[in-house]
Amino acid sequence: MVDIITIPAFETNYLWLGINRENNTAFVVDPGDAKPVLVYLQAHGLQLTTILLTHKHADHIGGVRYLKSIYPEVRIYGHPIEAVTDVTDLVHDDQQIRLDDFNLSFRVIHVPGHTLGHVAYYSAPMLFCGDTLFGAGCGRLFEGTAEQMLHSLSALAALPDETLVYCAHEYTLSNLEFAAHVESSNMQVQQRIAHTEQLKAQDIPSVPSTIALEKATNPFLRCDQPEIVRQVEGRVQKPCGSTVEVFRQLRLWKNNF
Repeated sequence: MVDIITIPAFETNYLWLGINRENNTAFVVDPGDAKPVLVYLQAHGLQLTTILLTHKHADHIGGVRYLKSIYPEVRIYGHPIEAVTDVTDLVHDDQQIRLDDFNLSFRVIHVPGHTLGHVAYYSAPMLFCGDTLFGAGCGRLFEGTAEQMLHSLSALAALPDETLVYCAHEYTLSNLEFAAHVESSNMQVQQRIAHTEQLKAQDIPSVPSTIALEKATNPFLRCDQPEIVRQVEGRVQKPCGSTVEVFRQLRLWKNNF
């Protein structure tokens, strides 16, 4: 069994550390900051063998080079479009990557939208999805189109309901405030707000969530819901005509919410 440890970084980032305690090895997802990762590894006598990168933004890759200098044999996985210099193993959509130290295989899922080469890593029940799917939200469209992002989110939403969503930021409460605004009749959103506030009061991360919870409360996975469609069309003062256009307008709305 692999233990997943949450390592907070910067103001909102989560760096995910997977540990096999039988052989004291570890993998890390998106180490934007090397220091807290290194502190944990050294304090617990762990050897870093693998780095999984979802995309190229600095708060996700900033610590890679330093970690590689400390652990020169580390294998670093990333998508070729992201062009991260230190990657040792390029990945592509639907590829299976085997991490022998952890007796795990991850399926790579190409999820363009936030960036064009963004990937997620799935090994049931774990999904490491970077900045594509958040708790009750999704990433901004820095490089991809609304159509690409909606397709990417749909691919993640198609995973089993019990899938654990390990996203890269603590944005859940602010995302839920938007969700409540655009779908006020959704009682599960209200319940999730109350629960997330309780977690925040105890300084407990709100993630991982589950695919089931996201499908029930995340407006970006619910663009076909009549109330959300009405709200979006009311805001733009015209029919949207497609789920993609509803998503596009919803994402633009959230950008300025």
